[in-house]
Amino acid sequence: MAETVTIAALGHSGDGIAETADGLVFVPYTLPGETVEIERDGERGRLVRVVEASPDRVSPICPNFTRCGVCALEHMAAPAYLAWKRAQVAAAFAQRGIETEVEAIVPMLPGARRRAIFSAIRTAKGTVLGFHARGSEEIAPIGECAVLHPRMVAKLPLLQAIANIVLPRWKPARMTVFLADNGLDVAVTGAGKPNREMMEKLGGFGSDPALARLTVDGIEVLHVRQPEFAAGPAMLFPVPGGFTQAAKSAEAALAEAVLAHVGAGLVADLFAGIGTFTFRLAAKAAVTAVEGDAALVAAIDLAARKAHGLKKITTRRRDLFANPLSPVELDGFGAVVFDPPAAGAKAQAEMLAKSKVAKIAAVSCNPATLARDARILIDGGYRLTRVVPVDQFLFSAEIEAVATFER
Repeated sequence: MAETVTIAALGHSGDGIAETADGLVFVPYTLPGETVEIERDGERGRLVRVVEASPDRVSPICPNFTRCGVCALEHMAAPAYLAWKRAQVAAAFAQRGIETEVEAIVPMLPGARRRAIFSAIRTAKGTVLGFHARGSEEIAPIGECAVLHPRMVAKLPLLQAIANIVLPRWKPARMTVFLADNGLDVAVTGAGKPNREMMEKLGGFGSDPALARLTVDGIEVLHVRQPEFAAGPAMLFPVPGGFTQAAKSAEAALAEAVLAHVGAGLVADLFAGIGTFTFRLAAKAAVTAVEGDAALVAAIDLAARKAHGLKKITTRRRDLFANPLSPVELDGFGAVVFDPPAAGAKAQAEMLAKSKVAKIAAVSCNPATLARDARILIDGGYRLTRVVPVDQFLFSAEIEAVATFER
């Protein structure tokens, strides 16, 4: 049964929040101040129609909007959208008792995403490749996308054809696709070990100039060329299915904020990944890159062997969650950069708070854990000097940010 409610605010996931006599109701694709008709299921509401629209409501630019669950805020005008994202970062810090000026968020343009994780399933009617619908296990097929880079969108039929070969019937799988400078790096997980017949069929895709590498459940099926992409003064080499910054322009904005804070001297790059910040830092400083994954450490070593004109780069493999660098180990560094997964770097922040490191730059895709780690550093005697949010994940509720600190 439909009911009419008024949206009071947006929640942290981008859903509108209506205050009713029965409690809060969360309604996707609505905006503050709107009167909407919904169908309610507990604390969740499905938008039926907008009775009175917000002046910030705009027409979405993607035909998949509301079908595909990736984008939550395409219906929100850019000024209001960016202000809301900036406010989310400020609120995360305020919840930790940190009052700070959050800079204007660095915006991203449509078509900038170079990395995507697709879901796929092969059914009796064919293979579906796309993204999960919001709050559902259903995969919404996509033939176009306003967020992804056009070169990736153009190859959606190729990706679907690959999925059609490698996927067993009715078993969902994931396909991580990265648009390197020299072609697509495609990694499928959940398909199972490829057999000989499958390998022969997949071999035919090697003639497509857009495909650089194809990996199926850890087995390299095609290696036309080593995927690579420029990151400041070096070429980096992604690991199949591994983490890379989602948009080139966002990566550049994050690096700019980090480099503006960290100068010459000896620098530790913690949770270094494949060296996103390592090589940019090495233009001016000797860098020790610490990462827990052996494949990622090997990727940094490979890039270091091929790079020229940089300061010394030293790699160390270490699980910084279980075994963070101690204050004694940290005290030899003039600056530390850390870019952990969404869970943050609580254990490492606690060690940094006891160290003598002069400057710290923290990069995070989760404002809540970034603010938690910032609180630890501030309580240890650091001063928060800058917070720079970056809209890396366009139209979603996710936000990237850099926070810088001085002892």
